[in-house]
Amino acid sequence: MTVGPFESAPRPFSRVMVANRGEIAVRILKAAREAGLGSVAVFSDADASSLHVEVADEAVHIPGESLAETYLNSEALISAALSSGADAIHPGYGFLSERSDFAVAVVEAGLVWIGPPAEAISTMGDKISARVRMIESGVQVIPGEELTVPDGADHLGVLASCAARVGYPLLLKASAGGGGKGMREVREPKLLRTEYEAASREASAAFGDGTIYVEHLLTGARHVEVQILADSHGSCIHLNERDCSLQRRHQKVLEEAPSPAVDSELRQAMGAAAVKAAQAVGYEGAGTVEFLLSSSDDFYFLEMNTRLQVEHPVTEMTTGIDLVLKQFEVAAGLPLGIVQDDIGISGHAIEARVYAEDAARGFLPCVGRLSTWKIPQGPGIRVDSGVRQGDTVTIDFDPMLAKLIVHAPSRPAALRRLDTALSDLIALGVTTNIDFLRDVAAHHAFASGSVTTDFLDSSDVSALSMPEADPAVLVAVACASQRLGLERAASAGDLEASDEHTGHSGDPFRTLTRSFP
Repeated sequence: MTVGPFESAPRPFSRVMVANRGEIAVRILKAAREAGLGSVAVFSDADASSLHVEVADEAVHIPGESLAETYLNSEALISAALSSGADAIHPGYGFLSERSDFAVAVVEAGLVWIGPPAEAISTMGDKISARVRMIESGVQVIPGEELTVPDGADHLGVLASCAARVGYPLLLKASAGGGGKGMREVREPKLLRTEYEAASREASAAFGDGTIYVEHLLTGARHVEVQILADSHGSCIHLNERDCSLQRRHQKVLEEAPSPAVDSELRQAMGAAAVKAAQAVGYEGAGTVEFLLSSSDDFYFLEMNTRLQVEHPVTEMTTGIDLVLKQFEVAAGLPLGIVQDDIGISGHAIEARVYAEDAARGFLPCVGRLSTWKIPQGPGIRVDSGVRQGDTVTIDFDPMLAKLIVHAPSRPAALRRLDTALSDLIALGVTTNIDFLRDVAAHHAFASGSVTTDFLDSSDVSALSMPEADPAVLVAVACASQRLGLERAASAGDLEASDEHTGHSGDPFRTLTRSFP
């Protein structure tokens, strides 16, 4: 009988269940197959026919209509793993991926947890405890403090005093939160109470904890994060940085690696700080340490994501390292097998998050049947998706359709490849943000590598669209293209083939509205 690649490891397992859905579930299930592992998917009533169910070796139904009954139901998920014969659980991202109590429950059930230790999740998942640990470890943090209101004290007075000490402009942040939920900017005192109450309400609804952290808002800063890998044998390395500065309401839109704002010296300093942060909590597995980078190249710890990131593909494409495979190996108790000097940078990668949403209507999520879904193909193009043609996009889950990732030898080449790939991505039947992504990627601020985190929120999104080309110019280009095609066909002695060169695809016009360095 053949022994699987992880069955003789210190923490052996042979069958992985993914406690998630969508594109990340598909990504992990395929990685499990490539690693020689069996795979199990879970699904709810709302996504019984989803792609991740098809990809898995086996799928287990978790009954229920709400997320609380299904993907947020730790008991049901663990029961599904045990009943299917899975001996390890990968949480993906979102849902229960950063819940330390779920990690504990998985281990107590006798299963292998493919993630960091529960204590590390708990410490870094709370912004206040994470901040304390970073200060103790010598990692620079943004000025701020927890809002603590003693019994009987004037709540508004305590809030105002705290805000005055930290200094305006402020960022109110849910202590237990992430993903932009429970976050409000406050630029003047008169808005403090309203924004605080809104942030606390949203935090309570999203995380069950309305505790708010008051932080000084760094304006004109970049969001730069560092990918780390650590094993249970004391090794911890970084895999360079990603730039996630192009974001809307704290939600990332485009991510890239490496950052156009980071040179080798700064990369080394940020990488060292990220490793120090991970080691401070005894981290194991793949994680991301996020920083805010000021215009003067000072960087400050923002938070640590104790899971695989949505944007992990850009790191994989520039380093050649499969992060999910490394998660499997570390969870099995194996050493990393690589050292810091092994990590280089190959070219440039950019990821675009493709959503079913209407950018012109405030990015309103859209629903409908995906009647046509054709993804671009070619060198340096990768599409991580959880949908296929014919699927129905509903309000039950996040409206992300796919992540389109491109890789090229240089950033300008990657930008051109991104625009081509986005223009070749066909999604009909539901409104998407594809045109918006093309517009922002072509905007001079992003193309020049100079955007900061407040770029989109301080811009008129409707004005980002590039102007329509002059019809007379389009006709001239079409005529020139057709004439060129006819001349080429004539010289080849095949006039019947000339239609292939007339520009019917529209490609000759792209340079009229998209210009990259």
